[in-house]
Amino acid sequence: MRRLTELRLPINHDEAQLKTAIAAGFGVPEAAILSWHVHRRAWDARKKSQIMLVYTIDAELAVDTPKGEFTPETTYQFAAKATRPPAKRPVIIGTGPCGILAALILAEAGFRPLILERGKIVRSRTKDTWGLWRRGELDPTSNVQFGEGGAGTFSDGKLYSQIKDPRHLGRKVMEEFVEAGAPEEILYIAKPHIGTFRLVTMVESIRAKVQALGGEYRFGCRVNDFEIDNGQMRGVILENGERIETEHVILAIGHSARDTFARLHQRGVFMEAKPFSIGFRIEHPQGMIDRHRFGAFAGHPILGAADYKLVHHAKNGRSVYSFCMCPGGTVVAATSEEGRVVTNGMSQYSRAERNANAGIVVGITPADYPGDVLAGVEFQRQWESAAFIAGGGGYKAPGQLVGDFIAGHTSHAFGEVQPSYKPGVHLTNLAPTLPDYAIAAIREALPAFGRQIKGFDRPDAVLTGVETRTSSPLRITRGKDFCSLNVRGLYPAGEGAGYAGGILSAGVDGIKVAEAVSKSLAG
Repeated sequence: MRRLTELRLPINHDEAQLKTAIAAGFGVPEAAILSWHVHRRAWDARKKSQIMLVYTIDAELAVDTPKGEFTPETTYQFAAKATRPPAKRPVIIGTGPCGILAALILAEAGFRPLILERGKIVRSRTKDTWGLWRRGELDPTSNVQFGEGGAGTFSDGKLYSQIKDPRHLGRKVMEEFVEAGAPEEILYIAKPHIGTFRLVTMVESIRAKVQALGGEYRFGCRVNDFEIDNGQMRGVILENGERIETEHVILAIGHSARDTFARLHQRGVFMEAKPFSIGFRIEHPQGMIDRHRFGAFAGHPILGAADYKLVHHAKNGRSVYSFCMCPGGTVVAATSEEGRVVTNGMSQYSRAERNANAGIVVGITPADYPGDVLAGVEFQRQWESAAFIAGGGGYKAPGQLVGDFIAGHTSHAFGEVQPSYKPGVHLTNLAPTLPDYAIAAIREALPAFGRQIKGFDRPDAVLTGVETRTSSPLRITRGKDFCSLNVRGLYPAGEGAGYAGGILSAGVDGIKVAEAVSKSLAG
């Protein structure tokens, strides 16, 4: 197989034109193409009047050609496999994308992992999450943050990342997702996404596969403590007092397991504060974003709903940027603690809702929240509590129109843009819900973004607060062997440990950590 890259065609080409272009690109007659498939398809919309599709093609040819390159081998190779079931099963804490990929690799390798999840199975968790959105009823153990599938289940389901991936582990993640029910297009489109409803069924399918391979899930099992002896992991203690003996624990707890962070810190596990970001969600009509990005091609089925990526360096030294942009989506209640408001964004596969939304967030560092390693958690809580008060209670979110926010005026009525957040948005003044430096930086950034996307700073666009859980506020540092720096057998992984930032990167990290555990168990 040979690979042809940067093959460009107008957006409305047909398959015959594509095959003709493939032959010309390789410098062979069309009859010499025995088979071919699209490895990647992106689009270039820099010229809105002439949007181009950009292909990477893998083809089997009947003749030799100097053009193109050999297609790399992407089949996943296991680091180690079990010759017999382990005497002490490896334990995985958490069932987000990191945890379920780690579980899958260990199960496929014959190591029969035990997976512990404080929350519920994904269907029950979905009902509890809707209970918060529709009725303002929060279950602290079953919500957007906790439960089977992790926080990524209630998101846009983005499956792209900028991580370095020389071993093509991301391909393994994608192939498992397709086997579990994701659309095959995620294997080749440049910015694949799945959406919440499809993620739910995929999570169930992967669980069934892990169980069929000898893995065991336990839901409603919160790990309350860790047994560490002389720098070696010996076991975990559940909330009900049960002790599970193990010398291999994958810590895939997500960025909101604050009680677990505290317990690990109490047990002396090495960790350090790290930067993260805070801000608001912003909503605009999706059609406005589509027209800006695609012009007359707005609404084209190949292009779908348009996204954006914005950055502004404010005069006070802060960086303001768009985060987790959700085309055709909704703003959702994402708190996991009572008396606090947290926002996030979510889309379905269709991305067909009327609004576009994104986080507009400000980068902060540990210098902004001095104290011990857990000070970042308390910093997040401070602003989440302020948002709950500003929202008037009942988990309503505080909101403000962009024009009023820039001018420093309290908002009293919505304009054309209607907010999507449930259980509701209470219009107010958002200034008390973030630090002064963050408010100043965002006020400066919005008009700057308006110069890049016409209408971005339109007066009736809606800001909803607060977005605080962009990433973990700490890193549970590990070495080259993927173990904690001072606890052998403890493997920090994924977003909660500070080693991933999204579904794909978390899944890849889960594979890497599972490989390290496999090697240790195999001896």
